[in-house]
Amino acid sequence: MSDQANTKLWNRDFVLIIVINFLVFMNHIMILNTFPMFLETLHMDEGVAGIAALAFSVVAVVLRPIIGWLLNNGKRKSILVIGLAGMFLMPVGYFFADIAAGLGYAMTAAVVLALTCRMIHGAALAFSNTTTATIASDALPQARFAEGMGCFGMATALATSIAPALSLKLITISFRTMFLTASAFMAAAFVLFLLMQTHARPVEKKQPLTLKGLIDPDAVPASVICLVFLLTWGALENFLSKFALENNLPSGGVFFLITAVMLVLVRFALGSLADRMGEGIFVYSCNLAMLIAFLLLALVPGTVTFYIAAVLAGYAFGGIEPALQSMAVHIAPPERRGSANSTFLCAYDIGLGCGGGIAGVLISSAGYRTMYLAVGAATVLSVLIYVFWGRNHPSSLRFTHKER
Repeated sequence: MSDQANTKLWNRDFVLIIVINFLVFMNHIMILNTFPMFLETLHMDEGVAGIAALAFSVVAVVLRPIIGWLLNNGKRKSILVIGLAGMFLMPVGYFFADIAAGLGYAMTAAVVLALTCRMIHGAALAFSNTTTATIASDALPQARFAEGMGCFGMATALATSIAPALSLKLITISFRTMFLTASAFMAAAFVLFLLMQTHARPVEKKQPLTLKGLIDPDAVPASVICLVFLLTWGALENFLSKFALENNLPSGGVFFLITAVMLVLVRFALGSLADRMGEGIFVYSCNLAMLIAFLLLALVPGTVTFYIAAVLAGYAFGGIEPALQSMAVHIAPPERRGSANSTFLCAYDIGLGCGGGIAGVLISSAGYRTMYLAVGAATVLSVLIYVFWGRNHPSSLRFTHKER
C-alpha cells in the first residue's frame, strides 16, 4: 500500500497544474506563431521578428534565476498569480498597438509598443511556467519523475497542436480577436488556480539572494544540451508558418498539429523509458530526427517531405525535452527545485530566443535554405556536449538507473 502511495502519479492538483500550463502555453504559442505576421502589418520584416523573439527570451532569462530563488523560499502561488496576470494583460497591449497603427499614429510608436509588450510578456511567461514546472515536480514520486514530467509537458504538446491553427484562424477575423482570445485563456487559468493547492514543503531556513545560489550547478549539463537543441525548435516556432505560406506548402497549423500528435504519442508510449534507461536514448535519436527534418525542409521542400519533417520534429521535441528536464531537476532537493527548474528553463528560453533571432537574421540575409542548414547543425553539437559532458555527470538518469 505504501509503495503504491509513493508511486501514485495522478491527483487533482497535478491535473489542475497541467491544465493551467496548457492555458499558459495556448496564450504564449498563439502569439508566438503569429507575431512575425503581426509585425508585417506594421511593415516590419523577419529581422525585427527575430529581434522580438530574442528580446522576449532575454527578459525571461534575466528574471528566471530570481524567480527560482523566490520559489526556493517557499513562494509558489503568489509567483504564479503574477505570471498569470501578466499573460492576461500583455495581449491587451498588442491589441492597443494594433489600434494605434489603425488610427494612423506613427508606425514606429506602434512597433515600440508591440515590442515593449513582447518583453513584458517574456517576463510573465517566466513567472508562470517556472512556477507551474516547480509545482508539478513537487507533486511527483521520484521513481516516476521523468514519466510525470513528460505528462506535465503534454500540456505544451496540446497547446502546440491547437494554438497555431486557432491563431491563424482568428487572425483571418482580426489580430485583435486573437489577442483577446489569448487573454481569455488566462482568465480561465486563474479560475482553475483558485481551486488548486500546492505540495511544497515548508521552508525551514530562508535562502539568501546570492549570485552563486541563483543557478543550480547540477542542472547545468542538461540545460546546456537542451539549449543547443532548442535552437532548432526556436527557428521552427517563429518562422515555419511563414515559410509554409511563402512556399505553397500545407499550413503551419497542420505542421504543428502533426508535431503535437507525435509529441503526445511519444510521451504516452515512451514516457517511462528515461526512468528505466536514462536520457541518452532520447538525446541521440531526437537530435538525429531533428537534423533529418531540417535537411528535408532545406533541400527537398514539398508536401510529402513537409509532413515527414513534422513527424520527425514532433518525435524529437517530444522525446528530448522531458528527458532533459528530468535530468536537470530529479536530484535537486525540494528546497532547490525552484533553482533547478529556473536553470533549465533559462536555457530553454535562450535556446528558443537565440534560435528565433539567428533564424530571423539568416532568413533576411541568406534565405530559408541557408537558415535550415545552419541551425540544423546545432543537433550535432548537442550530441557532442552530451557525449563529452552530460552522460558522465551525476545528474544523468543513467546513474539513478544503475543504483536501483
